Amino acid sequence: MNTLIAIVGRPNVGKSTLFNRLTRSRAALVDDQPGITRDRLYASVEWEGKGFTLVDTGGFDDSEEEPLLQGVRDQVVKAIEEADRILFMVDGRAGLMPLDEKIADVLRRSRKEVFLCVNKADGPEHQHLTADFYSLGFDRVHPVSAAHGYGLAGLLDAMTEDLGEPAKEEAPADLTKVAIVGRPNVGKSSLINRIVGAERLLVSELPGTTRDSVDIHFALKGTNYVFIDTAGIRRKGRVKEKIEKFSVIKALQSLDRCHVAVVLIDASEGVTDQDAHICGYAFERGRGVILAVNKWDLVKRDPEKKKRLADTLDRQVSFLSFAPQLNVSAMTGEKVQHLLEKINLLHGQLFRRIDTSVVNKVLTEIIQKNPPPKMGRGRLKFFYATQTGVMPPGFALFVNRPDLVHFTYERYLVNQFRERLELKNVPIQLRFRKK
Repeated sequence: MNTLIAIVGRPNVGKSTLFNRLTRSRAALVDDQPGITRDRLYASVEWEGKGFTLVDTGGFDDSEEEPLLQGVRDQVVKAIEEADRILFMVDGRAGLMPLDEKIADVLRRSRKEVFLCVNKADGPEHQHLTADFYSLGFDRVHPVSAAHGYGLAGLLDAMTEDLGEPAKEEAPADLTKVAIVGRPNVGKSSLINRIVGAERLLVSELPGTTRDSVDIHFALKGTNYVFIDTAGIRRKGRVKEKIEKFSVIKALQSLDRCHVAVVLIDASEGVTDQDAHICGYAFERGRGVILAVNKWDLVKRDPEKKKRLADTLDRQVSFLSFAPQLNVSAMTGEKVQHLLEKINLLHGQLFRRIDTSVVNKVLTEIIQKNPPPKMGRGRLKFFYATQTGVMPPGFALFVNRPDLVHFTYERYLVNQFRERLELKNVPIQLRFRKK
């Protein structure tokens, strides 16, 4: 198991900037507004042949009574418990703050090895910025600049001097990547915590709690999963703050990375235009989609609300008529086990490879059952078909004149292929090519 190093410190001292620089990514959102990183973000780092896992935590803030900040504080304490070493970050320009002393106190009690990192020291001439911080009682004090890279080589040398080779954690070939997407505060983090069985993600009644997309790896019954908990996708016009906009982009990138998108819908609100947009994004990208209606326990005994929900599903996401629908409750755990079964089912269909002889036999049967209509003076002729790809399953159909394929006949072919090739719950793509 890789050594786990957690970056902790009060808000806005540069933890995410350091995380991004050390992991060479833009994984954590970076902005000048305090309190931006709210969940823990994990990434692997390799330095001079040695590896460790770095954790970026939310800022440890004691000043405000916001319930969300209490949640962040709990997450930081958990990160400290999980970590083997701590990278304690302070702001050299701002000097020693009372909150730094509070955090130092928590860290000393943890008995973990602590590396004190004095940020915003942009060169040797700022060495004096470290002077105040020796009073915190840590003997490893490193002046660094997260933004410009000064001092980071020395810091990395110190943190890795007795570490071994990095554990090669290959992404397993059978990895199932699942993005949990939906509008803000629909229960995405609660659902993942319920599945994984740990409070890995911040759960709060306030919308917009998950601002970054966070990946969680776990294995269950021999299957390896990555769950991506995404920030809620709001309608474009409502993305006011730059940070919210950043998070929406992150969520859409999560759809690009996943195999299966679980679109979480709030049972008490029904399907909104926004939910339909999210489904559209996932469908366009050829992802498997599961429509999971959360907070089902709030409406299941109300026939009127149930009918309204069914109506909005039919009206708003008719293009996903093949996608499985599940009524779940992250709160009570109802049907959460079924959700994993559906994810496995979709993953299997998305990656199914079908022998060319089977594809051609099916094509012949489909055309015999309902031949293509005559268009003007020409008639569409099919020669043969073959599978061209997976994720989603794609097929090339060789014909005499691709321009004669009417969209209604194409829809008929798609539905028949899906039915007869056991691809009932996933999107499939047909390409018509001239022979």
